[in-house]
Amino acid sequence: MVGTYRFRSVWLLAAPARAVFDAVVDLEHYPRWWSDVRSVRQVDADTAELVCRASLPYRLVLRMHRDVEDSDAGRLRVGLSGDLEGFLAGSVTRTKNGTHLEITQEVEARKPLLRKLDRVARPVFRANHALMMRRGLRGLRSHLAGA
Repeated sequence: MVGTYRFRSVWLLAAPARAVFDAVVDLEHYPRWWSDVRSVRQVDADTAELVCRASLPYRLVLRMHRDVEDSDAGRLRVGLSGDLEGFLAGSVTRTKNGTHLEITQEVEARKPLLRKLDRVARPVFRANHALMMRRGLRGLRSHLAGA
């Protein structure tokens, strides 16, 4: 299907699981440690609007609505709407040496430019996402080390 993507990232972090969970559900502070998240605006208690821009010269405006936030089980899930529609789910698990964070995203591009260029630019969009996630991991590691 045009504009449909599934991403899976695994982040290994040398920090306690609770600290990782708290950081990833604290959307308001993402711009402090994730350079690709340019701004966050709280819409209501369960919804925030994020403006993201990675390596390519376009921005994505996303609304993230909290569906699941269970710190004891290490599970979170947000519904996405705006330039991307779908969901993002996370699983935070304590390991011997820190924490394992698995992030799964299933989205459909709604931004017209992304849909129009999907067939020819899909590998570039996937690479852009991978770079964004790599910078997010690096930023979160730095943020947690300084906490």
